[in-house]
Amino acid sequence: MTTEMLSARLQECGIAHDAELPAKLLRYHELLLDWNTRMDLTAVIEEAEMIDKHYVDSLIALAVPGLIPENGSLIDVGTGAGFPGLPLALACPNLRVTLMDAQQKRLNFLQAVIDDLGVRNVTLVHARAEDGAQFPNHREKYDVAVARAVASLAVLSEYLLPYVKVGGKAVCWKGPALMEELPQGRKAAYLLGGKVQEPISITFPGRDWQHMLLPIAKAAKTARQYPRKAGTPGKSPLGGNDKK
Repeated sequence: MTTEMLSARLQECGIAHDAELPAKLLRYHELLLDWNTRMDLTAVIEEAEMIDKHYVDSLIALAVPGLIPENGSLIDVGTGAGFPGLPLALACPNLRVTLMDAQQKRLNFLQAVIDDLGVRNVTLVHARAEDGAQFPNHREKYDVAVARAVASLAVLSEYLLPYVKVGGKAVCWKGPALMEELPQGRKAAYLLGGKVQEPISITFPGRDWQHMLLPIAKAAKTARQYPRKAGTPGKSPLGGNDKK
C-alpha cells in the first residue's frame, strides 16, 4: 500500500482530503498490520480490500454533505480497531472525537497510533456502550454518535442515541440487512427520542458491496431508563422481537 494508492482511491470515491491524510492513513495501516500479528484487530488482510473496507468505508460519510460536521464532537461507540472514528479524526482535525470500546487491549493499540501520529483531537474511553452513556460527561454530549458493524438497528439505536444531543444525530454504517431491521429500528429509535431518516446508499467503484449509511435525528431527550443495563439491549431489543 502506498500514499498514492490511498489518495487515488479516496478521490475515486468522492472523498475530499488534504495532502497529509494519505500518509497518516498509511502509518495507521502499518501499525494495524504490526499489532494484528499479536492480537485480533482485523480479519481483512488483502491490501485492496483493506483500503476499501477500513479507510474508504470509514471516510465515505464525508462524501455526503452535512452528514459529519468538520467541527463539533463525535463519539464512535464500539470502535474496535478505530473504524470509523479514527480515520474521521485524521481527516477532520477540528472535530473532537471520542473512541469508546469495552476491550482495553484495543484501546492500547489506538493509543499507540495516536501517540505515533501525534493526534490531538482524539480521546479514548474504556467502557461498554450501555455503561458509558450513563456517565454525566458523555450522556447527550455529542453532536454525532457513530458505529460500524456493531449490532442490529434496534440495538444500535439504544447504544448510540443516549450519547447524542437533541438536534444532533446518530449515523449507522449498515449492510443489506438494514432493510429487514428498519421497522423495528424505527420503533426503537422513537422510544429513545430519535427519528430514523432515509438510508443513504453508498457505492464503491469496482465493488458490488451493498453498503448504507443511516442517519437517526435526535428529536427529543432520551428517557433516563435508557440504555438499559449492560447486555439487556442485545438480549431484548426495543421495538419488538429481533429477527436476528
